[in-house]
Amino acid sequence: MKRPLKILGIVFLSIFILMIGAVFAIRAMGMQEELPVIQMDKVELNKIADGSYTGEYLGKLVKVVVEVTVKDNKIVDIVIMKHDNGLGKKAEKIVDQIIKRQSLDVEVVSGATSSSKAILKAVEVALSK
Repeated sequence: MKRPLKILGIVFLSIFILMIGAVFAIRAMGMQEELPVIQMDKVELNKIADGSYTGEYLGKLVKVVVEVTVKDNKIVDIVIMKHDNGLGKKAEKIVDQIIKRQSLDVEVVSGATSSSKAILKAVEVALSK
C-alpha cells in the first residue's frame, strides 16, 4: 500500500514542478513581448544645450523616470528618479556606461534587458527635448 502512495506523491510533485515552470515561462514570454517596441534613436550631444532634462519611459512592465545633466555637450550625470522594475534593479548600473561612453550605444545588463532598454529610452527621451 505504501508503494502506490509513494508513486502517487511523485506524480503530484512532478505535476506541481511542471506547473511552476510553466508559470515562469509564461511570465518570461510576457516580458519579452515588450522589448521590440523600445526603439532607440540617435542622440547628438553636440546639439544639446547645458542643463538638466527629464525623460521617462512607461512600458507595461517597466517604468523609468530619469534626470540627465548635460554640460559642455557631455552627459555629466544621470539620476534615476523612479524605476519600477520587477527584477531589473541591477540594470541601473547602465547609467555609468552611458556617462563613460557618452553614448546610448552600450551593452544592456544581462538578466535585466527590459529595464536596461527602458533606462536607455528614458535617457534618450530626456535628451531629445
